[in-house]
This record gives sequence, structure tokens and C-alpha cells, in this order.
Amino acid sequence: MDAALQQIGPRLRAARRERNWTLDDLAARAGLSASTLSRLESGKRQASLELLLPLTRQLGLRIDDLIPSTPADPRVRRAVERREGMVVAPLTLEHSAVRAYKVTFPPQRHAPKPRVHDGYEWLYVLSGRIRLVLDGAEHLLARGEAAEFDTRTPHSLSATADRAAEVISIFSADGERIHTHGAS
Repeated sequence: MDAALQQIGPRLRAARRERNWTLDDLAARAGLSASTLSRLESGKRQASLELLLPLTRQLGLRIDDLIPSTPADPRVRRAVERREGMVVAPLTLEHSAVRAYKVTFPPQRHAPKPRVHDGYEWLYVLSGRIRLVLDGAEHLLARGEAAEFDTRTPHSLSATADRAAEVISIFSADGERIHTHGAS
């Protein structure tokens, strides 16, 4: 927290300079002395709400703008789901605009019933073979192959009968909701 507080003065100074205001200009507008503002900007005076409120109002800032935000943890720590024999491992944060998953499909003799829903899907086969049934046509995708389709087209995905298959699957938010949580 000390490091964050030490950045208030330099951030105030930067905001003032962006507006081409002198110490006297901002101090007069905020009802402070130029000396107080100078000490605040240089870190020689501790910031208080009493000092910051009139300054941020004049600068058109929020007090939060003066304090650096804590960088978010970029690691994805969402639980792996197991459903209908599949293993679904999230690869994106929960509130991402696009959702990515590593999906392991178990071997399956027959294609599941096709689904239709809003969204869009992209997939890349990491291992095994994937059976993509798209509008009644069956397409076999091998390792290293990719596919892209509108999920409003009747479709189903499954591994072939010989072995499990792993894919990276990317969905728009609507497509993700159906594939990972089931139809409502």
C-alpha cells in the first residue's frame, strides 16, 4: 500500500501537466496554497481526502485514478468439469468475451444427436480423431486440423470409436453457455 500512496503525488502532477496548468492554476481552482500542492505532488505531504477531493474534482478525476490498480492474476483457476464422459478444462477466465476449453472426448461408436443454438465455434484437434456432424454431413478431423462453424447449424462433436480425442475449442459466449452448461 505504501508504494501505491507514493504514486499519488506524481499522478497528480502528471494530470495537472496534461492540462498545461501551473501549480498556482490548480491550487487556486481547488482552494489550496501552491505550497501545499507542491509538497503533495513531491510526496513531502501526506495525501488526505480533504486535500484530494477538491483537486480531483478540478482535474476531472476519481480518487481511484490516483492509486494504481492491482494487476489481476492472469492464471485461469476454474475447475475441470466431467460430463457425459467428456473432460472439459477451461482455458480462459470466467468473464472473457470468448471462451476457450481443452475438451477430451471419450471414444464413441456413434455421433450424438445434433444440437442447434446461438453462437459460433472454432476447434483444433490436438490428438485422436473428431467426428463433426454438421447439417447432416459427417467430417472426420485428424490431429492438427481445425474447423469453424455457426452453431445455429445442426451439429454434434464426438471422438471416433477407436480412441479418445482432445481438442481446443473456442466459443462465443452464447455457444459456451450451451456446450459447457447444457441447454436450458
